[in-house]
Amino acid sequence: MNFEEIVKHRRAIRYYDPEKPLDTARVEHCLRLASLAPTSSNLQLWECYHITDPAVIARLAPACFSQTAVTTAQQLVVFVTKPHLWRQRTHELIELYRADTRKHHPEDKWAKYDKLRADYLLKVIPFTYSRGLGLWGLIRKGLVQITGLFRPVPRQMSEADLTAVQHKSCALVAQTFMLAMSAEGYDTCPLEGIDTLRVRRLLGLPRGTKINMIVSCGIRDDRRPVGDRIRVPFESQYHRIGE
Repeated sequence: MNFEEIVKHRRAIRYYDPEKPLDTARVEHCLRLASLAPTSSNLQLWECYHITDPAVIARLAPACFSQTAVTTAQQLVVFVTKPHLWRQRTHELIELYRADTRKHHPEDKWAKYDKLRADYLLKVIPFTYSRGLGLWGLIRKGLVQITGLFRPVPRQMSEADLTAVQHKSCALVAQTFMLAMSAEGYDTCPLEGIDTLRVRRLLGLPRGTKINMIVSCGIRDDRRPVGDRIRVPFESQYHRIGE
C-alpha cells in the first residue's frame, strides 16, 4: 500500500477475527518503527507493554469495560508515560549526542555542539521537568509569565502542562504504531475508555507511570460491517493563512 492507502486502511476496529492470528515479530517490528516518532526535546519519556498472553488480555478486559475491541483482540499494546525518567534520559542523550557529533561533524565543531546540548539537557530540562508537589510548577509558570512580558517564552510550564506534553509525545508514538500496523495489513483500535488505575495495578507498573492509551491489535472480522468514516466537513476545520 502507498501512504494514502495505509491511512485509509487504518480504522478503529471493534471486532477482530479469532481465526486470523498475528505474527508477534511483525507487531514488535511496528513498535520499533513507532520508536522513531518525534517526542518533545527528544526525551522519549514513554514505554510500551506488548501483551501477547491471552490470560493477561482476559484479566485486562474488565478494566477496559469489556469492550469487544479488547475481548476479541489477539494482542494489546499499553502505551505509558514515565515522567520520572527525565533524569536518566538526559544523561543517556548526552552520551548518544556526543557519539553522533563525532560521527557526523568535523572535530573543530565537537566542543561547540557538546556544550550546546549539555547546557540544554543539564540546565533547561531540569528547570522544566523538576517537580515539587505542584509548587515548583506554579513558581516556574509565574517566572515564565513575567519573562513573557519582555520576550517570547514557552507558556505551558506548570506540572499539568508538562503532563500534557508527555502524553502528546506518547500519542505520536501510538499513531505511528497504528499506521505501521496498517502497512502490515493488521488492524488496531486506540482505547482511552479504560480504568487506568486498574490497568496499572494489573500490569504491576510503578507509581508515577501514566497510562496514555491501550491499542488493541488483530485482523478485522469481515463479517462485521465497518461502515463509512464519519467526519465533519473538512472545510469547517481547515484554515489557510497565505496564498
